[in-house]
Amino acid sequence: MKIGKTIPLLSAAFAAAAFFCVVAGSAFAHSRNDGGSHAGLDIPEISHGEMAVVSDYRSGIIDLASRAVDTNESFRRMLNYAEIQYSYCLWGRMPGSVTDEESPFNECAHAYLAATKAVLLSMREMPRERAAAGEIISAVDADMVRRGLALITCRFSGEAFNTADIVKPRWSGIPFHVASMASLTGLASLFGLGVFVLRRFSQPKAQSSE
Repeated sequence: MKIGKTIPLLSAAFAAAAFFCVVAGSAFAHSRNDGGSHAGLDIPEISHGEMAVVSDYRSGIIDLASRAVDTNESFRRMLNYAEIQYSYCLWGRMPGSVTDEESPFNECAHAYLAATKAVLLSMREMPRERAAAGEIISAVDADMVRRGLALITCRFSGEAFNTADIVKPRWSGIPFHVASMASLTGLASLFGLGVFVLRRFSQPKAQSSE
């Protein structure tokens, strides 16, 4: 690729990265960091060790909860929060969001996994979901012991949450977290490449003279 063509591509990539950060910061403006009302439901904390295991079972827990019949308003609000918070945390796609305490996405990962755990424990009281929920809980407990994660904690391990407060990623910390920055830069580069290719092939070709 020629240098003249590379410069517009890089410019598009950096512009995409800047645009993403600005839009994300605006879209996710409401959070517990902004002093939420705490008028919702309280969610018990989850330890750093529990997160690593619960995240492996998250899809199964949410699937079971989504099909639950014996629900009440509190359960539905908790489930809704777990799913909304998951999307605010970019669907758990950022590297290190669950395992790395220094990740700008670690606190928001604590929030959606704490809610997921609360949803799972609530299903132990539901007649139709009790057996399936019990199997998942037993599997989580066994994995915790097998992997020696029961005593693993971090600075967010004692933090409780509330359904009235969305926890957003620490966007200002992304430039200082290598894995997150690399991931977003790669995404922006792909976006820039797509824009470059579309522009290149959308330009009318010059007709050759006979």
